[in-house]
Amino acid sequence: QVLLVESGGGLVQAGGSLRLSCAASGRTFSSYAMGWFRQAPGKEREFVAAINWSGMRYADSVKGRFTISRDNAKNTVYLQMNSLKPEDTAVYYCAARTTQAMGVHPSLYDYWGQGTQVTVSS
Repeated sequence: QVLLVESGGGLVQAGGSLRLSCAASGRTFSSYAMGWFRQAPGKEREFVAAINWSGMRYADSVKGRFTISRDNAKNTVYLQMNSLKPEDTAVYYCAARTTQAMGVHPSLYDYWGQGTQVTVSS
């Protein structure tokens, strides 16, 4: 069992920045692919970014603005979000996949955090 706890969400003006953190339990964190997803009201959960031991992957909508990183010593994955837009408003979820493959579909991930709200005002 893996417990994921997100933090760092909040209210920010368009053009601003936020950094989300996701702390994971367990001793095999470094072997997991980690992902960030988001879900806006009335919409499906969508892929934002993922990271494994070899690289990162981003949704086209956030490329060049968001950066995913991880600190395996701290069992933590981060999402640095810059140049935020009102359309980035959503609940952001951290997810863990017990393989190294970076998937973009939510069904590929095994564990989920409770989510953290990000609201970008215009």
